[in-house]
Amino acid sequence: MKAFTPSFFIITTSIFIVLFSNLSFFEHVFDIYPFNISNAGFLFSLALLVYALIVIMLTLVSFKHTLKPMLILALILSASVHYFMQSYNIVMDKTMIENTLQTDIQESFDLLSIKLFVTLFLLGLLPSIIIYKIPLHYRGFKIELWSKLKIILLHIILIAVLLFTFSKFYASFFREHKTLRLYTNPITVIYNIISYTYDQIKETNIPMKIIGQDATISKKHAKRKIVIMVVGEAARADHFSLNGYQKETNPLLKQENIINFSNMYSCGTTTAVSVPCMFSVYNRSEYNSHKGYNTYNVLDVLSHAGVEVLWRDNNSDSKGVAVRLKYEHYKTSTLNTICDNGECRDEGMLVGLDTFVTQTKKDIIIVLHQMGNHGPAYYRRYPERFKQFTPVCKTNQLEACTKEEISNAYDNALLYTDYFLSKVISFLKQHKDTSHTAMIYIADHGESLGDNGLYLHGLPYFMAPEHQKHVGALMWFSPEFPVNTKALKKKSKEEYSHDNLFSTLLGIFNVQTEVYAKEMDILKH
Repeated sequence: MKAFTPSFFIITTSIFIVLFSNLSFFEHVFDIYPFNISNAGFLFSLALLVYALIVIMLTLVSFKHTLKPMLILALILSASVHYFMQSYNIVMDKTMIENTLQTDIQESFDLLSIKLFVTLFLLGLLPSIIIYKIPLHYRGFKIELWSKLKIILLHIILIAVLLFTFSKFYASFFREHKTLRLYTNPITVIYNIISYTYDQIKETNIPMKIIGQDATISKKHAKRKIVIMVVGEAARADHFSLNGYQKETNPLLKQENIINFSNMYSCGTTTAVSVPCMFSVYNRSEYNSHKGYNTYNVLDVLSHAGVEVLWRDNNSDSKGVAVRLKYEHYKTSTLNTICDNGECRDEGMLVGLDTFVTQTKKDIIIVLHQMGNHGPAYYRRYPERFKQFTPVCKTNQLEACTKEEISNAYDNALLYTDYFLSKVISFLKQHKDTSHTAMIYIADHGESLGDNGLYLHGLPYFMAPEHQKHVGALMWFSPEFPVNTKALKKKSKEEYSHDNLFSTLLGIFNVQTEVYAKEMDILKH
């Protein structure tokens, strides 16, 4: 078999990736620059630009013994990213990379499909086998180094010519359509992986910032307080019947004296960002993962003030929030006694809570982190008896289902959340004679269900649609709980966000500390 030079491998691989793994990029480009005579030259130049950038990137990391492994890695990565961008219309920015890395094995299984394996085989594995089989003609270090320099220089010149020739187009492309760059595959994902890795290395040198060391509980009531904070998963506000949705997704909550917050907005569009951010002292504009993971959160402050804290998790984990606190993992049958077909139910987190509540006389906050509406396999998120809206999408290939089928499966999962929250309230009612009890429910982020071709969540906040940021939220209080529920109901339609949770949780326990901000406390502002 004829041997080929490294340049041949790099150039042919780059062309293959541009032609077959960048469909999402060009689809989005065509939406803004339709293919016609006036745009044809620019569109062809854009393909050449992406090709040239991939060539330069691969040339920089390809040497005698790393060439084939790097090209194979680039092909498999490109094929994987291509599949998820095509199937769910997501982009692989740093937030999505963080979310992907924090996804556990069980959640990953929900994303597996025949289409994924076919895509990986055709665009990743098959060309990788061909690259592996073809002999490499390596002409010596000096010759190959000079060849690499020539390739890089020639492609830099090509880029310069393209930018100069179509400068009018590129001026608006780079200035007004920055989001399009997020779809270049694998350039953007590799850049963001490197950037994310660098950030994580930097994070190891950030000292822990301890806040709220002055925290004390200022008022003692005749009864202690038990607050259950339910962190919802992927629950968009406009699918709550409490907010006017046409399907009855909240029949049980409707019967309770709940306070519905119809204008609650998330801190992020992924669990990895929103969960630590909502418990953080930083607001959305200030928050980043470095600050969040290296600063004590509101649960730490409450614990220091003397409140008993417990985190029970039926999702992946607490995303760093409960690392210094009592934490129990309920996503497996080891602790969760309510599981079926490999899916452990949220209501299992309530089993045994009586024991925890009765073993202390202190104020208590219990965080229950739901599996909720975790996609794309919405049909697995609820027991069979909650399948009230039909027909349902019974696959993780959402693009293969109708919008009605996707919405029905999603709404059935919301119906189960309604049942779960009603059970939380019933549990709290059992302790109303000895304690002031309350439940706070806020979802971490919303979800796209095929709206404008978008699925799931995780788009960068600046470009994410409303339904990925506008989340379900409500509160319930026992009759004697020391809070003005009438005043709270009057202002429940005002706009709030995850930023309000930090001071609201401190305020609900009457914690005095310099980090408390009364104007951010939903109950008192």
